[in-house]
Amino acid sequence: MNDLSPTNTVSTIEELEAIYGEPLPQSLVKEIDYISDHYRSFIEKSPFMVLASVAEEGLDCSPRGDPAGFVRVVDEKTVMIPDRRGNNRIDTLRNIVRDPRVSLLFLVPGVGETLRINGRAEISVDPELCASFDMNGNTPRSVIIVTADRVYFQCQKALARSRLWDPDAQVERKELPTAGKILQSLSRDEFDGEAYDRNYPERLKKTIY
Repeated sequence: MNDLSPTNTVSTIEELEAIYGEPLPQSLVKEIDYISDHYRSFIEKSPFMVLASVAEEGLDCSPRGDPAGFVRVVDEKTVMIPDRRGNNRIDTLRNIVRDPRVSLLFLVPGVGETLRINGRAEISVDPELCASFDMNGNTPRSVIIVTADRVYFQCQKALARSRLWDPDAQVERKELPTAGKILQSLSRDEFDGEAYDRNYPERLKKTIY
């Protein structure tokens, strides 16, 4: 393997384009500035989405999940995302307040293609709007409203290479450290990781919404 020295790094767009060449025509055709009926179907079938945001303090990439259709398509330019209960770090919301640029990545179980929306977000705390996203009697404290600037699908290559939906590729949870063990280690044993792991299933039931 070659040593990755400064002489081997890429620092200009011209260098990148010389290495990779022109984009495939279909990779440009698929990008539009609105949510088409085809793209809407991906959003409405997706129970999982990743939301990326940016601000001067740095970047954030946050998973979002709910029953399929939890991201509401309002019209060809707008989607709404309920901000469900979390750990109150609100990294994504902090970023949106400072810089509205966001990127969404939608996954549909069993489907190789993914869908991306790049756009601008704002946070609404309108009571009626929040109440319209009620789940099991629990209302989100805010709703993220995204205006789409660029919408396009990604081909199957990444998910095919990763075998993400292949049952034989699934990793048993016991092969990785538990959340409790990680927290206990990072807190230098000031945190009871065993109790955390033991109580988490019941806590999840009570706090998921």
